[in-house]
Amino acid sequence: MNPVAEDSGVADRLLQSLRESEALLEGHFLLSSGRHAGRYVQCAKLLQYPELAAQACQDLAEQAREVCQNEQPFDVVVGPAMGAVTMGFELARAMGVRGIFSERSPEGGFTLRRGFEINPGERVLVAEDVVTTGKSVKEVLLMLQDMGAGETAVASLVNRSGSDNPFGDNHRYFRLADLEVPSWEAEDCPLCVDDSVGPAIKPGSRPGLS
Repeated sequence: MNPVAEDSGVADRLLQSLRESEALLEGHFLLSSGRHAGRYVQCAKLLQYPELAAQACQDLAEQAREVCQNEQPFDVVVGPAMGAVTMGFELARAMGVRGIFSERSPEGGFTLRRGFEINPGERVLVAEDVVTTGKSVKEVLLMLQDMGAGETAVASLVNRSGSDNPFGDNHRYFRLADLEVPSWEAEDCPLCVDDSVGPAIKPGSRPGLS
């Protein structure tokens, strides 16, 4: 299955929404990995606004329908908790199907709780706000495989992976925009030696960041 190329108009609309909601920040950031970056993306800040979330997910739903040439290409949307709960719900609404979420299992990987089920053969779209390594999504895909799901695909607002499709040829990947976010080890960070840039800030350590 070929990777999905982004639409420039849709990508521009998403980037504008990210900036308007302060979900896309420019500066000098200390990431949880210890690396430094000049950009930070927190899609939860976009998703707190229902109209922005609805528009982005409608764009994703239309992309999936167009690529699959099917008005209802999936039967259920599932998002890994916690980050994709809101997005998964909005995407399910846009697709006109039910939306559920998966949770971390104490034994590792993801599982379904709260009475949620995937029926054998159901076509499942996995929602994620930002894909970087894709680790959580890959664990959800393994869970779905064990459950006997039918066709599985992935949809995200932002692709930061650097790959057209980090999930392999067996899974279609829909996304609204590819975004490059360079990062460096602290000792190699060019921002640290730039006098016009302040010290690295951990996202969430000052008002307006989370």
